[in-house]
Amino acid sequence: MSPAPIKPVTRLGLQIPSFTFPGVADADLFETIAGIAITADNSGFDSLWVMDHLYQIEVVAPREEPMLEAYTLLGALSARTRDIALGTMVTGVTYRNPALLAKIVTTLDIISSGRAILGIGAAWNDDEHAGYGYDFPTAKERLDRLEEALQIIPAMFTEQTPSFQGQHYRIQEVLNNPKPVRGRIPVLIGGGGEKRTLRLVAQYGDACNLFGGPDDVRHKLDVLERHCADVGRDPAEITKTILYTVRDPIQAAEKIAAYTAIGVDGVVINMSDVADLDKVATAGETLRKVLP
Repeated sequence: MSPAPIKPVTRLGLQIPSFTFPGVADADLFETIAGIAITADNSGFDSLWVMDHLYQIEVVAPREEPMLEAYTLLGALSARTRDIALGTMVTGVTYRNPALLAKIVTTLDIISSGRAILGIGAAWNDDEHAGYGYDFPTAKERLDRLEEALQIIPAMFTEQTPSFQGQHYRIQEVLNNPKPVRGRIPVLIGGGGEKRTLRLVAQYGDACNLFGGPDDVRHKLDVLERHCADVGRDPAEITKTILYTVRDPIQAAEKIAAYTAIGVDGVVINMSDVADLDKVATAGETLRKVLP
């Protein structure tokens, strides 16, 4: 039997959405990011997230702006931080063979003394797929691949020599040693598709991350609860989070409270001026007080 679900996966997370810091040379990028991570670790944030992209996404900054490989960066940050959990928001299933991804995330868990979170989704950025030469299948196939990955990866966290034969992926008596520190690694599934994605959350997720205003999120939570009833899952086992952009932490506290009132368990924030360490500290100290 697998260990019990890990809940809550996060209450207050900080996402670093951009690695563009005016006046910071490429050679100094990591020290700037490490400073942000250390400040978050000391200010009430319990998780730290980076995007798993190969190009910067244009809703954040021009695609040519710096983008670091997520797991290499998280591994380095694990050596600079003490308590904060580390994850991607979220890994695209098409970027890595899921068995290799299980090994990568397990390694992050080992070197961080049990602080890894696996954030995973179906992937969406066709631009970087084309640039890197990755296949970008239909939405249906990407979701099919995600469902297979959500069976392979947890099995590799908890079983000694699991095997799986799917349409897209397979493993054969695979070894993944050492095992995660906590016996398993929590899985956060990104996306709010009502037919497939939220059903995958009900079947396989320890957490989900949703977008939208309180009314939209409440609707998604209702859909998730129905999927949980269909598969025989207690929805209370799943940490429900939102991604929220913060400009003023004091004003954000009231708005975030509106989400917790409808059943959201945690929030992952991003800040355009995340290199302002005083503002990061204020956000952590302020927002943790309004979360359950």
